[in-house]
Amino acid sequence: MLIQILAHTPTWVFAVFALLAWMGGRQLRPGSTPLARAVALPLAMVVFAAYGVATAFGHAGAGPLAMAGWAAAAAVALAAVSRVPLDPSVRYDAGARRFHQPGSAMPLALMMGIFLTKYAVGVTLAFHPAYAHQAGFAVGVSTLYGLFSGVFAGRALRLVRLAVRRHAVPAAA
Repeated sequence: MLIQILAHTPTWVFAVFALLAWMGGRQLRPGSTPLARAVALPLAMVVFAAYGVATAFGHAGAGPLAMAGWAAAAAVALAAVSRVPLDPSVRYDAGARRFHQPGSAMPLALMMGIFLTKYAVGVTLAFHPAYAHQAGFAVGVSTLYGLFSGVFAGRALRLVRLAVRRHAVPAAA
C-alpha cells in the first residue's frame, strides 16, 4: 500500500520535500542569516501550515472549528516559545542586519513536521474524505499545525526582539 501511495504522489510534492530538507539541513550548521530571511522563512512556514488547514478543512463543516483550533494552538505556542531565552551564542550585527547563530535541528524538525503532517492528512483524506467533516479529526490536525506555526513564529519573534534591542542601543547612546 505504501508503494501505491508514493506512486500516486505528484512529483512536485517530492520537490517540496527536498527543498524543505535542504533548507532545514543548512540550519544544522552554525551560520549567519539576514534579518529578512530570519523572519521570512518562519512566516512562510506559518502560511504553509495555515494553507494545510484551509485546504484540508476549509470547505467542510468543520472548517471554522479547525481554523479556531489552529489559531488557539498557534497563539499558545507563540506565547510559550517567545519566552524561552535565545541561545547565548546568538548574536545580531545591527550594521550588517545579520544574525550569527549556532546550528540547530529545530528548524528541520519543524519543517519536516509540517510537511509530513500535511502529507499524512492528504493521504488520509484521499482514503477517507468524510474525515474532513469530522470535527475531532479536523480540530486535532489543525491544532498540530497550530503548534508548529506557533513554535516557528515564537522563534522568529525572539530574533526580532534581539534585533530591535540591538538597533535601539546605538540610538540611545
